[in-house]
Amino acid sequence: MVGRSTQQLQIKKILKANRAAFVAITGRRRVGKTYLIEEAFGKSISFRVTGIQNGDILTQISNFTQKIAEYSQIPIVTIPSNWQEAFLLLKSYLKRLSKTRKHVLFFDELPWMNTHKSGFVQLFAHLWNDYLSKEKHFVLVICGSATSWIIKNIENDKGGFHNRITHSIHLKPFTLSETKEFLLSKKVSITDNAIAELYMALGGIPFYLEQIERGESVSAAINRLCFAEAGFLKNEYQNLYKALFDQPENHEAIVKSLANAIGGLTRSEIIKASKVTDGGPFTRAIEELIVCGFVTYESPYGKNKRGSVYRLADEFSLFYHRFMVKAKEKDNWMQLSTGQKYKIWTGYAFENLCYKHIAEIKSALGIEAVNTSLNTFRQIGDATQKGFQIDLIIDRADKAINLCECKYYSEPFKMDKTYAMNLMQRKSLFRESVKTNKSLFTTMITNLPIMENAYVLEAVDVQLTVDKLMVKR
Repeated sequence: MVGRSTQQLQIKKILKANRAAFVAITGRRRVGKTYLIEEAFGKSISFRVTGIQNGDILTQISNFTQKIAEYSQIPIVTIPSNWQEAFLLLKSYLKRLSKTRKHVLFFDELPWMNTHKSGFVQLFAHLWNDYLSKEKHFVLVICGSATSWIIKNIENDKGGFHNRITHSIHLKPFTLSETKEFLLSKKVSITDNAIAELYMALGGIPFYLEQIERGESVSAAINRLCFAEAGFLKNEYQNLYKALFDQPENHEAIVKSLANAIGGLTRSEIIKASKVTDGGPFTRAIEELIVCGFVTYESPYGKNKRGSVYRLADEFSLFYHRFMVKAKEKDNWMQLSTGQKYKIWTGYAFENLCYKHIAEIKSALGIEAVNTSLNTFRQIGDATQKGFQIDLIIDRADKAINLCECKYYSEPFKMDKTYAMNLMQRKSLFRESVKTNKSLFTTMITNLPIMENAYVLEAVDVQLTVDKLMVKR
């Protein structure tokens, strides 16, 4: 298995512990939750059931009962009429299992099993509290793409599940380093720059990366998966948010508004663009998107969360709205990747890539042990001052600040006098505006090397290329 070493070690400890465990594993759709559970818990799984999307209570109970019959190898003639009877059947099967080894009970896509007014959550909590938690040989594992549902109804529950989770594992997409390792494990050998472009389009989602074929260029792969008539990811977006949220309309409206913005939006700007009702509806949707990893936010330098700038962090959602949503049958990626829309997209997508790899950037800068905070800065120009924007600021506890310029180029960049002057002026304007005494370092983070000349030497303090972000930590 590529990556997930921390999670695998944690699971090994759970299986060795002399007590019952209740494990919640969350993460976005296609991130590899089920694969991790199958590989790490393996032969210890003594019962597994997967919720059925949009299935009613009778469908869920029938499916659940059938799984009990399969594992117990005892035919069940009469299907239970409610969850209480269904859990009694499960308990009867579990009591026959040996107590000399661990038994893992795996409930996949748990949120789908909780149909309206079914009483599922309450009775599921009772099963844990009344029986499983008291038996040292049981490990209860729940999983689901609807991360916000599990956090709200299980991890933060004020009723039967209050403080019952013993281990919470949130599975994130692969990093660039893990993406490179994964592709190499599939004998897919492409340049670091190509890996970065692939990551900007599809993100570090293992299920998407699994579709990349050996001997195929990134452009050909993206075209085949996203734009071909039977493209594997052509209809993925239509299912992405529906699988995560019961009523995804507000979530999708917010995502669309952020996808069409350059540099992110403030709360009020999102509400205006998305037309999602301010107050409860907006707050619930944006918080769920943040919890699930689709949206991130950064506070303006020197200010609190109130003026935060929100960004769409999900690469595939951004790519979909920029290129796929209005694609015509004749459109292909080779053609689309030569236009102005492509240049605008690469700029924003590469910034997102940098935001997701702050730990790697800090390591490359040699400041991994230094406490830092991330900020943005936006100064609106008027008659008295020049406007400028800095999309990534690393404010360090060692009395220094990195003013980052994240740029994606189609070929090695040659800096001219005007560009250099703008960088130096931006540094001066920032110091003057925020009144800081910290050392300021103009930091260029690019996909390809910058061609060294007198302007670079004068204006740039630190240079990092994307290959430095792929070093295994």
